[in-house]
Amino acid sequence: MATLIFFCGHAGTGKTTIARRMTRDLIAQLGQSFCFLDKDTLYGNYSSAVMGALTGNPNDRDSPTYLNTLRDPEYQALLDTARENLQLGIHVIVVGPLSREIKQQQLFDPTWLRLPAGCNSTVVWVEIDEETAKQRIIARADKRDEYKLAHWEDYRQRRFSPARADYPKMIFFDNTAPTVDDYAALQRQLAHKVRSA
Repeated sequence: MATLIFFCGHAGTGKTTIARRMTRDLIAQLGQSFCFLDKDTLYGNYSSAVMGALTGNPNDRDSPTYLNTLRDPEYQALLDTARENLQLGIHVIVVGPLSREIKQQQLFDPTWLRLPAGCNSTVVWVEIDEETAKQRIIARADKRDEYKLAHWEDYRQRRFSPARADYPKMIFFDNTAPTVDDYAALQRQLAHKVRSA
């Protein structure tokens, strides 16, 4: 059957860049197709239109209005789309923070995920220290980060650093200064997961 791979982490950790690299490398190695679902790509324009109508700020992705109105429906639709592809036998890579779902151990629960029979899943947590992440966010100059940067103290209260001992099923990837060997090791782990589906 098919495999569902999550690339999760806080803003500025580089999860999308790593996910794209791993997708290309896994396709080349395994000769199989993957559906690539990035939350920002799928829902960016939609969120902008709704938040513009609700608050007058189309770039807001961190206010209580966004978190209480759009966050969960967007994630559920993201997972619904992933599930639909899995049912067709297509491997799926999902990119999004999903920190709340990790904290509550939901991404490790096949029942909560409603995985089709025979499918498996794995979670990659991409991490860097907070200050480096903040500097990367500033450097990328994305308008969707403006609210987050202007309310950094509020945002950082929602950040959490999962302890390896508490998440033994999760793959941790330190993206501070990864080497070629680090990327190769991650690719081996993910390829093994795909082959075992």
